[in-house]
Amino acid sequence: MDLVTKVLDLPDAAQEEVSEFLDRILTRYPRKAKIPLKFGMMKGTFQMSDDFDEPLGDFKDYM
Repeated sequence: MDLVTKVLDLPDAAQEEVSEFLDRILTRYPRKAKIPLKFGMMKGTFQMSDDFDEPLGDFKDYM
């Protein structure tokens, strides 16, 4: 049984206890700050081959 199913099977009062417990745990393990996405931020992290736009040889029979 997964965690969500277990929590949903609990009575409402117990679900509230679980929620409060998780809140306490999450304050001890803060999430890493998310870096906002910016245009071009991945520049230089990968390279495309010069023949990227060329037709693939595997599809010769279909052309």
